[in-house]
Amino acid sequence: MKFTILSTTLTFALASANPHFRRGNTSEWEPAGADDLRGPCPMMNTLANHGFLPHDGRNITKEIAVYALNTALNFNTSLASIMWEQAVIANPESNATFFTLDHLNRHNVLEHDASMSRTDAFFGNNHVFNQTIFKTTTSHWTGDVLDANMLANGKLFRQVESRSFNPNYTFTATTEQFSIGEMAAPIIVFGDIEAGTVDRDLVLYFFENERLPTELGWTKKVDTIDLEDAAKASELIANATNLITSANAVAHTSRRRDLHAGFTA
Repeated sequence: MKFTILSTTLTFALASANPHFRRGNTSEWEPAGADDLRGPCPMMNTLANHGFLPHDGRNITKEIAVYALNTALNFNTSLASIMWEQAVIANPESNATFFTLDHLNRHNVLEHDASMSRTDAFFGNNHVFNQTIFKTTTSHWTGDVLDANMLANGKLFRQVESRSFNPNYTFTATTEQFSIGEMAAPIIVFGDIEAGTVDRDLVLYFFENERLPTELGWTKKVDTIDLEDAAKASELIANATNLITSANAVAHTSRRRDLHAGFTA
């Protein structure tokens, strides 16, 4: 009862502070209008389309972000707070207390090259969903149920393709960590974290519509998602990006001891 009262009070306070903030509902959805801001993150866009974040994409404070991620996805407060803290740095103002979805479009802050569903900034619009780019990613999703290897394969292919054709290709160690988290997100939100799998149709529907896949039977997890859950899924992706198998690793280790191996590779 106390939690319900607190939640209702917070919702009223947030709505009063921002007329574009609605309580949010997974069954209600409205795409961005002409004056609404959207960014490169499909989940942030989705939460705005459902009204969990301000529909205009502006003035996303920590309180609003935590509310949205908790209510829509069942992220706990600590995880939701970390996500907001990572996003608010995209606001160029010092000591910013909010960000907009347009702030997220700043290249090489959070948005980066080799996106799984967006064009590199060098080639133009870096935040609107691009079906052609997305198809190059999903061509590596070879089963009805995606696992970490399939998701990692799509990520690696996009990096190779971006580096091959983008003369300004940039992908730092920090970018790699963000990228791994992005690839883990479908498992965290829509899939089975313990098994490291997710229904392919749920992920396709989410990306292509920027809408939560409730029409396909998805509901948010009963158990709260915490930082440990996110770290577990991210580790699966990170491990899957390694292209060296354990057997080959042993073979290469033995070769290093033999100078002749260099002539037989």
